[in-house]
Amino acid sequence: MAPSELRPVRRRLDAHEPEPEDAEDIEEYPDDGFDGRVRLDPGRRGMVALVGVGVAAVVLAGWFVWRDHPVSQPVPALPVVVTTSEAAEPAVAADLVVSVVGAIARPGLVTVPPGSRIADVLLAGGGALPGTDLLGLNLAQKVSDGDQIVVGAPAPPMSSAGASNAGTSGGGGSGGGDADDSTGKTLSLNDATESDLDALPGVGPVTASSIVAWRDANGPFTSVDQLGEVDGIGPARLEKLRDLVAP
Repeated sequence: MAPSELRPVRRRLDAHEPEPEDAEDIEEYPDDGFDGRVRLDPGRRGMVALVGVGVAAVVLAGWFVWRDHPVSQPVPALPVVVTTSEAAEPAVAADLVVSVVGAIARPGLVTVPPGSRIADVLLAGGGALPGTDLLGLNLAQKVSDGDQIVVGAPAPPMSSAGASNAGTSGGGGSGGGDADDSTGKTLSLNDATESDLDALPGVGPVTASSIVAWRDANGPFTSVDQLGEVDGIGPARLEKLRDLVAP
């Protein structure tokens, strides 16, 4: 375009150009610290994102704190230990009650500790009377509860059947042979009287009466072992009588 053609246009632009404002009319804006920089406006979505980031940061920080916090563990209860002040005391065996009769200073019942022997029983009864023959007693034998000891007892007599046969043995030769065979060395428990039983070693009047009472209550003896059921006859005394008596 020729310069002559541009002049009319320039004149029109100059006619519409606004006049410059005076310095007094210029509005002063406060200094907000941005020094003319553009202000940041995140908008609605930006604010939501910032809030979400802040919440996530708080939650994450709380999780780290909770993880590092020591957790108290429950202490298991200690077992209850029961202690006894004293050990259980062993059972003390009861004393033995033994009957001692015959040639003894103090006949009757004596009490001796377990494991005592016939010699201890005689000592507890005051000792045997002077001149008493003690050869029939085994002083070292142990006694049991309920035993009876006869001091100075004579040898057991023959059974009544044997005595009767012995009295008639003066007959013929065959009769004499029968008497020898029938003269046994045992006393019949079913035929013996209290006197016969009292003469047995280790059997006194009380035990002899008990044997007769048992026989009356239970019927005839069928075995020597049944003497063990009689009051006053223990295992030791039963063994003494086993070879001296028969049913």
